[in-house]
Amino acid sequence: MQIELTDYNKYKVVQLVGEVDLHNSREVRAVLLDQINDSNHLLVDFSLLTYIDSSGVATLIEALNSAKTKDLLFHIVAANGAPLQVLQLTRLDSVFSMKDSFDVVDGE
Repeated sequence: MQIELTDYNKYKVVQLVGEVDLHNSREVRAVLLDQINDSNHLLVDFSLLTYIDSSGVATLIEALNSAKTKDLLFHIVAANGAPLQVLQLTRLDSVFSMKDSFDVVDGE
């Protein structure tokens, strides 16, 4: 798993590459919470994410809740394949702000 940080407009983009599971979800958690503690709006890019387990999903929920308490925007972008299915099966696709592409966040 790799985590890449870039900027897109007023957002910090956290791109997750590969698999997020019990072995690396703490690293994902640290990156997301660091960005939120720095008061960054977040786009979590799922375009290159191939797998996410329950520990990864729990990490995302924690980050979303932290972002909400700081009035920060938090979107998941380009979810597809197995990671999207996990969010749909758990009905978390209605909890998270899901965006198909970066273009749809341009107007915010």
